[in-house]
Amino acid sequence: MGKGGRMICIFTPYILTIAALICLIVVGLGSTDNGTDSLRDLYFFRADLQDLNSSAPIQNSVSSVLDDLNISVDDGDLGSALEEVEQYFNIPDFYNIGLFGYCQGNVSNNDYRVTNCSSPEAQFWFDPVDVWNLKTLGLQNAIPDDLQDALNVYKNVSKWMCIAYIIAFAATGLEILLGITAIFSRWGSCVTTLVAIAAFLFTAAASATSTAMFAVIAGVFNDKIKPYGIDGHMGRNIYAATWLATAFSLAAALFWAISSCCCSGRSPYNHRHGRNRGGITAEKAPYTYEPVGDGYPSPQPPFHASAPNNSAQQRPTAYEPYRHV
Repeated sequence: MGKGGRMICIFTPYILTIAALICLIVVGLGSTDNGTDSLRDLYFFRADLQDLNSSAPIQNSVSSVLDDLNISVDDGDLGSALEEVEQYFNIPDFYNIGLFGYCQGNVSNNDYRVTNCSSPEAQFWFDPVDVWNLKTLGLQNAIPDDLQDALNVYKNVSKWMCIAYIIAFAATGLEILLGITAIFSRWGSCVTTLVAIAAFLFTAAASATSTAMFAVIAGVFNDKIKPYGIDGHMGRNIYAATWLATAFSLAAALFWAISSCCCSGRSPYNHRHGRNRGGITAEKAPYTYEPVGDGYPSPQPPFHASAPNNSAQQRPTAYEPYRHV
């Protein structure tokens, strides 16, 4: 199989690698201000606050309110704390949490519309105490202990999750570049296979981490603070994208491995045997004849009665015997 066959052999893993990279890009752009409306609506987790009750009027100046504010909220009473916050801050109806940032917006007729998003940030984690202005009003202790423990785990694990996604993205991009060298040799396929395995491992680890982590947070949200009018649930499309990236990455690694074992770029018609490269040798055809050497006795001429004796000198003959090869 020549170079053309070699290119066909690596076409499948190359396309799979590009597909995995596109899925990772979609995951990274989810819930960031750099994406389109559809990408801004991609989220790992959504905190829905539209049912949060608020009855007191919103003050005009936050600073003047804080000077005269006497808030009394029990520790762990997040619902009352957010009602106090709602009096002085315009809390959005929902928050979409992504990989590198979050988006917020309002709900109208069950239509979730994103109004603005945070700037992308490496090793991002959603801090409700800061985003909901609980610390500004001195209500940071209103977070229930179970929710606070889950948030602490989320803070620590999210750093590893971001690093895993970044490494997976970089390894997949490098896999695409090295895939070009795989066209010319199996060694290129071997190197690309090693990078593809690393890309798959980090993509799978990041996908599993995000799924498990936000599943735990959603469970704590619905168990501890849903009675306060706050609902939390996981997204769908972004998980489909990250697990598709994992599947594409695995398939690409398998096909790269196959291309390193098969589909040689060397033509079978050129230089079949290394010993024939120095020159041209002729092979003997069957049923040919070659002259008989001196080791065989020359035939005697026919006997003539006129010869004086048998020891007479023999006459030369033009006949030269051949032996069968």
